[in-house]
Amino acid sequence: MALFGRGNAIPRTHIAMYVIEPKKRGKGGVWPWVLSFVVAFSAAWYLYSRQTAVIESVRGPLPTPTPTEISAREYLALGDRLFAEGRFDDAQSAYTRATELDPMLATAYARWGRILTLRHAGDRAVAVAQRAVELDAESAEYQAILCMALDWNGQITGAMAAGLRAIQLDPGYAPGYAFLAEAYGDYGRIQDAVEMAQRAVELDDSDPFVRRNMGYINELVGRYRDAIEEYKVALELNPNLAFIHSDIGRNYRVLGDGQQATHHFEQATLLDPGDPSAYVQLGWDYFVQGMHAMAAKEFEKAVQVDPENGTAYGYLGISYYVLRNYEGAIPLLEKAFSLGVRSEEVFYTLGFCYAYTRQCDMAVPWFEQALEMNEASTIARQGLDYCSQE
Repeated sequence: MALFGRGNAIPRTHIAMYVIEPKKRGKGGVWPWVLSFVVAFSAAWYLYSRQTAVIESVRGPLPTPTPTEISAREYLALGDRLFAEGRFDDAQSAYTRATELDPMLATAYARWGRILTLRHAGDRAVAVAQRAVELDAESAEYQAILCMALDWNGQITGAMAAGLRAIQLDPGYAPGYAFLAEAYGDYGRIQDAVEMAQRAVELDDSDPFVRRNMGYINELVGRYRDAIEEYKVALELNPNLAFIHSDIGRNYRVLGDGQQATHHFEQATLLDPGDPSAYVQLGWDYFVQGMHAMAAKEFEKAVQVDPENGTAYGYLGISYYVLRNYEGAIPLLEKAFSLGVRSEEVFYTLGFCYAYTRQCDMAVPWFEQALEMNEASTIARQGLDYCSQE
């Protein structure tokens, strides 16, 4: 604009002297222009395609772009999707990350606690589920999950209290009745358990946990075929809930159908390789059929998945004992004891492992501990008699 402003105008006569009539071109004159255009375009494209290398040669390598992390609620939604798909380990990771990003996100704690419960994580499951209730005690869902966590950890009185609170907060919340039914059943209040389970089904017969717990109550009262049918309905509603295969297998075992029992225990391990209890159930199924070497392999898988699983160590040690691997059984049984297993069978088996390796001084205390648990333990007394003759 300044070029044509006041005081800077160029006289027209000066402009006219530079106007030159262009010469007319013949037909061949267009090719040099086209060639120039092609050369220019090729050079431009080369420079464009090489721009990153050119910039890096001057300024050094460009930083790698980092994707923006999703939000806590997006991790929560991801966890829900993974849980529905039966990918419990991945779902747990998503819920955990959600709580790291938002320590006040109660729903993530509750659903993380549910997975830990299904993984038989005991005290840890209770602690995580309890955290959700601490953040929001007015949620029926959180109270129901706490009920489940407490019940599966053997804290049945507390479980019943949480379950009652859940149905008080939301009388229409079916899982609240379902988990309360399970707690009532474990406590021995069978009639109350049946009523709560039936009420849960009336409220929502399409919830797999509701149908699963109806099956569990049928199992408790000895209606094993009815239990299997309810468990199968639960699986139809969500085929990815691997632990329900273990429930079905357990009932087939009671009915004496070993083939079906083994099939469902195997399905549980295939669907959820991260669940140590599935390997324990399958291992025990092999054990009672006399397939002790196969049983040991499953128990070994269980302790690989969960190195803190005392039950798996106990069964593995007993399997080694039956296979006459006494030296190998000793550290396994002692590990089970160190992890809190207090079982007459573990005590006297450990005693015999020491006795048969000529270490009766180590064996006697274990036989005595077995007798403290059960004064009528004839096997423990046989162990003491054996050592007295050594």
